[in-house]
Amino acid sequence: MTETDAKAAEGQAPEPLLVAEKVVSGYIPEVNILNGCDLTLSEGEVVAIIGPNGAGKSTLIKTMFGLIPVRSGSILLKGSSITNLAAHELVSRGVGYVPQTQNVFPSLSVEENLEMGLYLRPKQWSERFAFVCELFPLLGERRKQKAGALSGGERQMVAMGRALMMDPSVLMLDEPTAGLSPKFQDEVFQQVKQINASGVSIVMVEQNARRCLQIADRGYVLDQGRNAYTGTGSELLHDPKVIELYLGTLAKVD
Repeated sequence: MTETDAKAAEGQAPEPLLVAEKVVSGYIPEVNILNGCDLTLSEGEVVAIIGPNGAGKSTLIKTMFGLIPVRSGSILLKGSSITNLAAHELVSRGVGYVPQTQNVFPSLSVEENLEMGLYLRPKQWSERFAFVCELFPLLGERRKQKAGALSGGERQMVAMGRALMMDPSVLMLDEPTAGLSPKFQDEVFQQVKQINASGVSIVMVEQNARRCLQIADRGYVLDQGRNAYTGTGSELLHDPKVIELYLGTLAKVD
């Protein structure tokens, strides 16, 4: 039994793993995209970030990963500040990130892409490659194939596999199903569940809000750079206001 499971059995809430508090950030000086966002990820969770286009979803995840400077507020990992640390420092501390676009090296083979994910710890190659191929057997089968020759869903698998090579405790996914067919989207959501079951806590920005909330423990709805609604995945999925404003009437579930 893991420490998280033991605490759950005792009725204790899991320890916060990643915490963003009152985060303000933006791309252009003096123009804020995030206006005081909060987010908490506990050990073992899948947390969804949803909302309309331009709400600041991708900005939040990029800010937490050190790609956009924090102007005010704080970001903590396991109780220690990681505010404005560089991305490579976050990787060394156990934070993985998969961007929405340009997330593989197309001219490199699948194996070489995975090697790029382990450049900080090359001696762990055999162990981590075996782990990733256990999650994604296709990567082992296609290890010598150029990543650029793969389908969109297969490239997404390579990108997630590369982020997992450093054995992260937190994995951040930015729109992992963007541009994929419904079939491949479903496969990605199944892969996210597999990764989470392997012990990795996940923060996931996703346009397919309904499907994302179905697999999420908790979710945050952003609107104009602020937290609009927060709740469990099920609560948000069934909240009439969230359905009306953000999911659409077609997303209503029984």
